[in-house]
Amino acid sequence: MSTPYPFTAIVGQDDLRLGLLLNAVSPAVGGVLVRGEKGTAKSTAVRALAALMPEVDVVSGCRFSCDPVSPDPACPDGPHEAGAGVSRAARTVELPVGASEDRLVGALDIERALAEGVKAFEPGLLADAHRGILYVDEVNLLHDHLVDLLLDAAAMGASYVEREGVSVRHAARFLLVGTMNPEEGELRPQLLDRFGLTVEVAASRETDQRVEVVRRRLAYDDDPAGFAARWADEEGALRERIVAARALLPQVALGDRALRQIAATCAAFEVDGMRADIVMARTASALAAWAGRTDVLAEDVRQAALLALPHRRRRNPFDAPGLDEDKLDDTLEQNSGEGDGGGDDPDPDGPGGGGRPPQGDGPDTPPQPEAGDGDTPGLPSQGRPAGGGEQQPVRAAEPFRTKMLSVPGIGEGAAGRRSRARTEHGRTTGARRPEGLLTKLHLTATVQAAAPHQHARGRTGRGLVVRRDDLRQATREGREGNLVLFVVDGSGSMAARQRMGAVKGAVLSLLLDAYQRRDKVGLITFRGKGAEVALPPTSSVDTAAARLETLPTGGRTPLAAGLLKAHDVLRVERLRDPSRRPLLVVVTDGRATGGPDPVALAARAARLHEAEGTASVVVDCESGVVRLGLAGRLARDLGGTAVTLDELRADSIAGLVRDVQGTQGTNGSNRRAA
Repeated sequence: MSTPYPFTAIVGQDDLRLGLLLNAVSPAVGGVLVRGEKGTAKSTAVRALAALMPEVDVVSGCRFSCDPVSPDPACPDGPHEAGAGVSRAARTVELPVGASEDRLVGALDIERALAEGVKAFEPGLLADAHRGILYVDEVNLLHDHLVDLLLDAAAMGASYVEREGVSVRHAARFLLVGTMNPEEGELRPQLLDRFGLTVEVAASRETDQRVEVVRRRLAYDDDPAGFAARWADEEGALRERIVAARALLPQVALGDRALRQIAATCAAFEVDGMRADIVMARTASALAAWAGRTDVLAEDVRQAALLALPHRRRRNPFDAPGLDEDKLDDTLEQNSGEGDGGGDDPDPDGPGGGGRPPQGDGPDTPPQPEAGDGDTPGLPSQGRPAGGGEQQPVRAAEPFRTKMLSVPGIGEGAAGRRSRARTEHGRTTGARRPEGLLTKLHLTATVQAAAPHQHARGRTGRGLVVRRDDLRQATREGREGNLVLFVVDGSGSMAARQRMGAVKGAVLSLLLDAYQRRDKVGLITFRGKGAEVALPPTSSVDTAAARLETLPTGGRTPLAAGLLKAHDVLRVERLRDPSRRPLLVVVTDGRATGGPDPVALAARAARLHEAEGTASVVVDCESGVVRLGLAGRLARDLGGTAVTLDELRADSIAGLVRDVQGTQGTNGSNRRAA
């Protein structure tokens, strides 16, 4: 077994190390989510934590790590009698992003269950992680059906495996640790809330610290065992401190003043539910125990808020995580009280706070519009005519809930919430012979397949004689995620500030819808002399929204260039992920300028998409009393449909989805049916 990198040898990353250590002291904190860019020791720190975890006592021979003092009465390997057990190191179990459902929760032998009535169960990763650490690298890329299983296990402390009425239950209480790169997409809110703490990590910009990181890493790679031996004393001291803090934790008193500060802080930052209050209370107590104290101070509450609240205060996917620390300090000061005998000391930072720089005035704070910037309703716009120079980016209007746009036909892409698809989850639509391991038994079809052969197989009793060839896999229909590729017109004809703000608001709304439906998104813009890929297809909707905000406008309208660029992007994506079906969303008024016969050139480019059966929608941004209807003509060339900005809203024109599917069904839907 390879020697892990020592936890104490990690350079910097104080918040990361503290978040992990607090969970080692108090597993009830609920785990930690580590967010950060590539190469910032996220995985290294998590794997190094396992060597510091205290040993656990387990029932000898139990595959489910039952506690010998109070064994699980429902353990599949039980029943166990209470008594002495054996000690072993706490496990760190890694859940691969591409793991199957059976690998996570375990597999039940359906054939033996039907024929013999025996619950032959092979434990999964949740059983291995019981009373240990469950580590998910790139947790934001985890498939939705695995996320659902994790949520259930984390909420109930148990895992249930059911196959057509035959069920197995076992305990599954674990420390959930996840790492992710936010550029690759965000987490579902339900799973995000299950992580007790979150920490943001980034590579140091200090030369000396970076030099030390490289020096230590090279020394470890040359001689892992020797490098670990040089840090053995520090590792041992840290391990002893964790054990001491665990022993002290039950004696920590959480006074009324600290509780009021916790409740007031959660209320001030408008977090949902009560889980944040509970996590903050447990974290503050763990901080006190880690410091060797039995009383919780205001500094503990402050640090607990910085770890437990940033990922819970997000109101939508485009809000940057983080807290306004000035507001946090004001809230703590206002609820400091006069002392309640609990031994609380005043905040050492004093009134106004003296911690890290506040984030409220940072780059995430949107600039306030200045007088006369052209956004006043009813006044003439400041936009230049088509062919003019570049203008400053316009802020997007408030997003709204959109109608659902979907791809016609039935696909087989990654699980999501947009278009119909054959999936592992959903409503049962039929049965087939299994191709490999049976995962979803179709009981009726299995019985029907076995029934004609009972006499030939010598059946004499009541039991049904079932052979492997009789088993039938249920086919299910659910929803898939798609690749939603936006092609946005940023030319001079779209440059009126009020109009472009509405257009950006519509695209922002569609991006929010794509986030909720677990799509990949891409962004192409065209203006001036050509088109560019502002964002290659990605799962990070946040990044797409950020690129949209900085989109400049002005210049000519090379519509054909935008469509051809989209054609190139989709061609490459079909090679990379052929099962993910695309949805092309063109946001334009339909005008085309520049070069000889730009309208005809745009029509030919559009017909390339129609010939390949790409589902498409044109969001018509044309305004004014006199309208040319160019967007509608473009939609016909694409083989799709056109909708106006008003029709895009969920509270208008109830038949939008039917229109999208109906129009595309008459323009080659047979070619792109699964």
